[in-house]
Amino acid sequence: MPDVKLERDFPVPVETLFAYVTEPARLMEWFGPEGTFLADASMDFTRPGPWHAVMIGRESGNRFKVSGQVTQVRPLTSVGLTWGWHDDADRRGAESHVTFAVARTDTGSRLTIDHRDLADAEAVASHTAGWIATLAKLQRILH
Repeated sequence: MPDVKLERDFPVPVETLFAYVTEPARLMEWFGPEGTFLADASMDFTRPGPWHAVMIGRESGNRFKVSGQVTQVRPLTSVGLTWGWHDDADRRGAESHVTFAVARTDTGSRLTIDHRDLADAEAVASHTAGWIATLAKLQRILH
């Protein structure tokens, strides 16, 4: 199945970047593509367990719900979770897998997002665009 892999460097310590990809209050600041806001979310990626987020398009008003399970947490290194979009009747669709990996660099830290097991090329294209737009928000916060 197709995958998406993106890397971004940030001028912050690993501890800071890891907090932004795991702690609920920090995730609320950047999670979701540009042009959306989180209307409802239960995201604690500091420990295994369920999570969900409802994103609303600021201009369109479109509602997007995604949910899954945090499957593994390796402090200051990585977080793994399952990912499934919900349809308009709140039925969860195909499941894919996301890993946020954090590594130390000479100038701060690097975040690698690896989104695996996407259904097809269309899913790869839409998730790539979504993650790029989401990372732009995180870059503004951490630069």
